[in-house]
Amino acid sequence: NNVHLLNANFIEYFKKLAEERKESRGNYGNWDSALKQLVKYAGKIVPFKNVTIEFCEGFKEFLLTNKTKTEKPLAKNSVISYLNKLKAALNQAFDDKIINENPAKRIKNIKADESTREYLTKEEIEALIETDCRYEVLKRAFLFSCFTGMRWSDVNKLTWKDVQKFENRYRIHFTQKKTRGVEYLDIPDIALKYMGEKGESDEKVFVGLKYSAYMNTAMARWVLKAGITKTITFHCARHTFATFLLTKGVEIYTVSKMLGHRELKTTQVYAKIIDQKKREAASIFDEDFKK
Repeated sequence: NNVHLLNANFIEYFKKLAEERKESRGNYGNWDSALKQLVKYAGKIVPFKNVTIEFCEGFKEFLLTNKTKTEKPLAKNSVISYLNKLKAALNQAFDDKIINENPAKRIKNIKADESTREYLTKEEIEALIETDCRYEVLKRAFLFSCFTGMRWSDVNKLTWKDVQKFENRYRIHFTQKKTRGVEYLDIPDIALKYMGEKGESDEKVFVGLKYSAYMNTAMARWVLKAGITKTITFHCARHTFATFLLTKGVEIYTVSKMLGHRELKTTQVYAKIIDQKKREAASIFDEDFKK
C-alpha cells in the first residue's frame, strides 16, 4: 500500500465524509457528533496506520464509559450511531484503497435499546385539527404526514409535479430522501385537503415549511394548546400513521410497503406497540374489579 496514504490523517478524512452529508440535516449532525467524540478520544491527528482493531475497540470502550456534560453516560443508541460512523468511514477508506485491511469488519456490534415511539390517538389528531397553530403550513404538513406516513424530509421537498392523478384518485411519485427508494403513495382524500391550492409544477406543496427552532417551538405550543401532554415531534406523525393502520387491522406487510421500509423488522417495532396496548387493555378488568 502507499506509505503516503497510510500516513494521511484519518480524522481529516472522517471530517471530509461528514461534510459531504451536509445536505442531510439529521445524518450530518450524527457524523459531526461522532467526529467530536473521535477527536476527544484520539486528538486531531491520527494516521491511518494507527487505526487498528485495538484503536476501534478502544473507541467503543471510550464511548461506553464516557460522560456527557451533565455527567450522564452517553445514550446506548448514540454510542451505536457513533460506532457505525467509524465503521462507515473505514469501509469507505477500504473502498478508496487507502487501507489494505478493514478493522471495522472485526468490531463487535452493540445491541440497540428500543426507543419509545410516541404517537397520537384518533381523538388527539381531531383535537389538533380543531386547534390553531401559529404556522398554518406546519399544521397542514404535520396532519398530511399523519395521514400519509411521509417523513419530514420528503414532505418538505414535495413539489406539485410529484402529485399525479391515478384512476379516480391522486398519488405521489417520489424518491425517499433517506433510503433513495422510488415510491408510489396513494393519498387519502383527507390528506389531500391539507395540501392547499395547487401551484406550479416545480413549486413546493408546503411553501415556507422550514426546520428551525421557532417552528419546533410552535409545534410544541400547538400540541399543548390541543390538550396533549405527550412530547410530540414531527416524526411522531409517521408513528401515528403506522400505529393507526395496524390498530385498524391492516396487515404489517402492507404497512411496511406504505412506509417505504426496506425490511419488515423495521415495521415490527410498531406491531410491538399494538401488542403492548392490547395487554394494557386486558388488564383494565383487573383494575376495575379488584377484590
